[in-house]
Amino acid sequence: MLAACAFQPAHAEGAKAPAKSTPSKPTVAEAERFLNDTEAKLEKLNLDGARAQWVAQNFITDDTEALATYFGERQLSAAGEAALGARRYNGLKLKEDYARKLKLLQLTLMLSDPKEREAYAAKNAALNGAYGKAKYCPTGGQECLPLGELEKTLATSRDPAKLKEVWLGWHAQSPSYKQMYTDYVTLSNKGAREMGFADTGALWRSQYDMPPEAFSAEMERMWQQVKPLYDSLHTYTRYKLRAAYGPDVVPASGPIPAHLFGNMWSQSWENIYPLLKPASNASSFDLTKVLEERKTDAKQMTQYAERFYTSLGMQKLPESFWQRSLLTKPRDRDVVCHASAWTMDGKEDVRIKMCIRPTDEEFKVIHHELGHIYYDLAYNKQSFLFQGGANDGFHEAIGDTVALSITPDYLKKVGLMDQEPEANADIGELLQRALAKVAFLPFAYSVDKWRWDVYAGKTQPADYDKTWWQLREQYMGVSRPAPIAAGGFDAGAKYHVAADVPYARYFLAHMLQFQFHRALCREAGYTGPLHRCSVYGNQKAGAKLQQMLAMGASKPWPEALKAATGEDRIDGSALLDYFAPLKTWLDDQNRQLAAAEAAKK
Repeated sequence: MLAACAFQPAHAEGAKAPAKSTPSKPTVAEAERFLNDTEAKLEKLNLDGARAQWVAQNFITDDTEALATYFGERQLSAAGEAALGARRYNGLKLKEDYARKLKLLQLTLMLSDPKEREAYAAKNAALNGAYGKAKYCPTGGQECLPLGELEKTLATSRDPAKLKEVWLGWHAQSPSYKQMYTDYVTLSNKGAREMGFADTGALWRSQYDMPPEAFSAEMERMWQQVKPLYDSLHTYTRYKLRAAYGPDVVPASGPIPAHLFGNMWSQSWENIYPLLKPASNASSFDLTKVLEERKTDAKQMTQYAERFYTSLGMQKLPESFWQRSLLTKPRDRDVVCHASAWTMDGKEDVRIKMCIRPTDEEFKVIHHELGHIYYDLAYNKQSFLFQGGANDGFHEAIGDTVALSITPDYLKKVGLMDQEPEANADIGELLQRALAKVAFLPFAYSVDKWRWDVYAGKTQPADYDKTWWQLREQYMGVSRPAPIAAGGFDAGAKYHVAADVPYARYFLAHMLQFQFHRALCREAGYTGPLHRCSVYGNQKAGAKLQQMLAMGASKPWPEALKAATGEDRIDGSALLDYFAPLKTWLDDQNRQLAAAEAAKK
């Protein structure tokens, strides 16, 4: 970070250097030059950093990692220096675009002390490394197990003792880096305060075109909108888990033990669908089987997704996309296979890095990833600081919006399904989707709600676990499978906490995608059940979506939302509309199950 460029404000043209050390008053012309120069330098650094990261993830060696670290540090430090430089021009009456750029530049933390910057970067890297290297080593000389293996056990085992063992085994790893995280929080807060924010949590919440306290209130409002649907799903899940594991494992009331949801963090419940599956009302169609039987390769999977976007009137992917993307795992080297979308130069050089397999899940994932790509292509005419999502939840929501259109109607139109299932088979599909989308909402909310209190000093290190589980019980109805351990750090067992990645974006994305979907279906003239709508082939809906995508970050996100939906607030009613048939079914099932349980007493 010490090798980074430092951006200094340009002097007004023709002005002489002041005789004294007192700086001259900034001018509008000086501010515009500063912003133009800064933007050009950041754009160049971004291109260098993107190339270094691409090579590092596609050719994993110590050397490529060192190169990526070098360029990453240059970017981080340059952004911080630019933020400090931008403060000089606060208070000037600038043109709208320049005023927004000045604001965006300052939505970052910055440590002016080089040693503290270096320590901050080192702790961030060390926390990432500690999380990535963590393994649970069972007693008795058994092989140590990485997170991936533990997740497989949670997903497939139905032995509550084994589930509890691996859950506790993973959560026993994070206390080893609790002190490092505590020190990191202190440094992070110092950097946020240097930029004028109360703490890092306030800085994060300030990135949503409203005061921090207003954003907190909006998150709670949105959660309360969708809470009744979550409560119905939670109640149904309790009955089914109680039937599977017995009353000694699953209580009749109160929170459900966290190790029983098929996921290390209870954030997504699809893996326990076999325990919750309806006796009827479920489709037998298997997209994975169809893709495998047709020997659908990685390029063909991607072309299905591309044709969805072009059917909306969007451009074909540039030829360079096919030449430079990584779509299959190479045989000769290790690569980071986690699916990701890349824009290299802010223009036409867009790429996917993903080891695609012909499965139902990855069919949806590639549609999602191309959502990022088409967003990048749509706003590539914007200047560099506006080349981003309207807020960080928008970028995640676009591809998921398109994935909601992967309906039987769509699959039939593209030749992957011969006959659409009967309408009464929708419940099984809706339940599966709710286990991913609805179950996730309180988890996504509570992660950052916990961190906001940590950064604000309301939650001290000694109470990390106490507050974490209070929030999880309050919002999720989930409890720790064993008493809280002294010195524990269960929050740090989640990657996004250890790596300090904000999480509110995922909550917003899960709300926004249904709002976008409803608006596009209306634009397409669709009037049936929302969960059966696909906008595939509808260029009127595509034009409405493209209008919003092209705005990038140039306007406050409520304006971008209004361009696509006609609404300027995120509205959970769209999600409730989508899952309305499931809510009716869940409530009916819960009444029947409650009556059956009462009859046994």
